[in-house]
Amino acid sequence: MTATEARPTTFESLDPRTGDVVGTHPVHTDEEVRAAVARARDEAAWWGALSFDERERHLQSWKGVITRRIAQLAELMHAETGKPHGDAMLECALAIDHLSWAASHAEKVLKRRTVSSGLVMANQAAYVEYQPLGVIGVIGPWNYPVFTPMGSIGYALAAGNAVVFKPSEYTPGVAEWLARSFLETVGRPVLQVVTGYGETGHALCTAGVDKVAFTGSTATGKRVMAACAENLTPVVIEAGGKDALLVDEDADIEAAADAALWGACANAGQTCTGVERVYVHERVYDEFLATLTAQASSVTAHEGLDSQIGPITMPKQLDVIRRHITDALSRGGRAVVGGADAVGDRFVQPTVLVDVPEDSEAVQEETFGPTVTVARVRDMDEAIERANATRYGLGSTVFSKARGMELASRIRSGMTAVNGVITFAAVPSLPFGGVGDSGFGRIHGPDGLKEFTFAKAIARQRFKPLLTLTTFGRTEKADQQLAAMITMLHGRGTTIPK
Repeated sequence: MTATEARPTTFESLDPRTGDVVGTHPVHTDEEVRAAVARARDEAAWWGALSFDERERHLQSWKGVITRRIAQLAELMHAETGKPHGDAMLECALAIDHLSWAASHAEKVLKRRTVSSGLVMANQAAYVEYQPLGVIGVIGPWNYPVFTPMGSIGYALAAGNAVVFKPSEYTPGVAEWLARSFLETVGRPVLQVVTGYGETGHALCTAGVDKVAFTGSTATGKRVMAACAENLTPVVIEAGGKDALLVDEDADIEAAADAALWGACANAGQTCTGVERVYVHERVYDEFLATLTAQASSVTAHEGLDSQIGPITMPKQLDVIRRHITDALSRGGRAVVGGADAVGDRFVQPTVLVDVPEDSEAVQEETFGPTVTVARVRDMDEAIERANATRYGLGSTVFSKARGMELASRIRSGMTAVNGVITFAAVPSLPFGGVGDSGFGRIHGPDGLKEFTFAKAIARQRFKPLLTLTTFGRTEKADQQLAAMITMLHGRGTTIPK
């Protein structure tokens, strides 16, 4: 490889609104990533040996630093992603709340507890505890560069692990800010950041970490899994979505339309749990569509600081959004708001599509832009059937006064909001994750804490057993007594009605 062909040693993060350089960052090599993981191994030994109370004090102190500097962090996020200041502040606030919950609940969820040993092993005391895995690799996205990775970072740290974080190349400054503030607070690099492109992420997957938490596209998630398989490294994958919103005939139409618009267009539609499809009961379809159309027509994306919608952060996504809209229109769909000309050089205007075939790209593939399809259904059974007819299963939304909980449980998705939108993400005690091509494993809540641990089982003899079974000195009489005991305990069974 010649000098002119050599890989760059640095890269720039850019403001997607203007193209201005926000910062310059290193492209960490494979060797540098391995060195970071080695340092993390030492830090994990120290951090994991602390008590739950000690770790909580450190994490709550870090939370305080982030909170006091929230405007600074939000401004950096605004610069690197282009999202409005208000949206950046909301994201920071939710991340802070999750960090606090993880720190304060880790002991309750993970500490040693007694479990039943059963009658056969009544002489044993049985315990389960959850121990940290060691070093967690986190590969984060650009669309929510604080809230999303903190769902892994905060919970992994609270569980007693060290973390090496590889952020998106679009938002490295946000990640470095988090690591600096942690080091300033705790005084040790239990949280480290490595920056670069896909090669850096691959290096992290193969550097000997104990688990990788990935958030991003389904296609990239598959590559992460393949890389991690080289060392049998377990993964938690939060991948793409094609979330549906269902509107029943008794729904609050104004609220449902507002939720559909915000869920589809907030963060310029660049939300894994954003609303991309809406299925509306035929009895309220016309009213809903008229309401949504009026609301969407009043929202525009522009370069001004008062814009409610920011730019498309990743330029190549513009081609995907344009292709999905064009495909929908060419196959008989109509744009009642926006359309093909809604896609600009940096911004995309809200687009509402109707009469779109269910097998079109706009319905089946993740668009990741401020667009939404709206379809009429005869009843909620048809709505459920259509909602479940994609390979994704991340989030979903139901608007119904009488049947919200029933309908929510029938949607094949990891999360559902009833009479709200994406509200599950803001509740720290609820697990967050998907099924199917949306991934597996969970962050947030007790499940999120346990995701970064392994279950340790301990059995302790309390007194000598009446039947000594685990010995070559076991007698025939002991075998007969065991058979009699098992027959007495389990022999009757249950009669299954014909």
